[in-house]
Amino acid sequence: MTVLDHYDKLKVSEALKGIYGLMNERERNLFLSALRLKRYKKNETIYSEGERPDDLLCLLSGKVKIYRDGINGKSLINRVLRPVQYFGYRASMAGEPYLTAAAAFEESVIAFVPMPLIYQIMQTNNALCMFFIRALAIDLGIADKRIVSITQKHVRGRLAETLLNLLEIYGCESDGMTLSAYISREDLANLSNMTTSNAIRTLSNFTAEKIIEVDGRKIKYMDLEALCQISVG
Repeated sequence: MTVLDHYDKLKVSEALKGIYGLMNERERNLFLSALRLKRYKKNETIYSEGERPDDLLCLLSGKVKIYRDGINGKSLINRVLRPVQYFGYRASMAGEPYLTAAAAFEESVIAFVPMPLIYQIMQTNNALCMFFIRALAIDLGIADKRIVSITQKHVRGRLAETLLNLLEIYGCESDGMTLSAYISREDLANLSNMTTSNAIRTLSNFTAEKIIEVDGRKIKYMDLEALCQISVG
């Protein structure tokens, strides 16, 4: 983890315009003066379950997973993040320690802003309050859908949904078909709430059915319609 003192904070403020644009000049100056930037290596932990949530975090570049460790060391990945998404603030707003952990899928740069400053600005900034209310409501809806998926869908449906979600989050490479992210079999399994062996077997079945092509950690989408049908079926 490296502090990026040389980073241009004005460029960062443009990346964070989702909330920066809701502030007045005084609030923006406070925000920029408190902003800290850190770089994380691949698989490096950003925060751990049980730690105190002191900051609002925003992913500026790279990929991050939010997860919980379960029985026998098996992890359940709750969601994956793309730039520019905010995270880490719910626990602070709830007045509790982190219930999840976060780690970098690949080298990532993350902005940190102290939550006490965010609360200070929110006291007189209704627009910023509404921003976080809406963000929390969206996250709650996503969590509700995920509960249904991991508890009621069969193995094929869960993996199909995961593959579609990854496509929506990260998009494709220049060929318009290959997922623009390298995801391990273990992470696919953890995202889909299944064993790694089941994930490997189901990926092989999808490949045999010409729904996807797999080359190492690269995944190419050959038949999106079929994948959608499996996801909802």
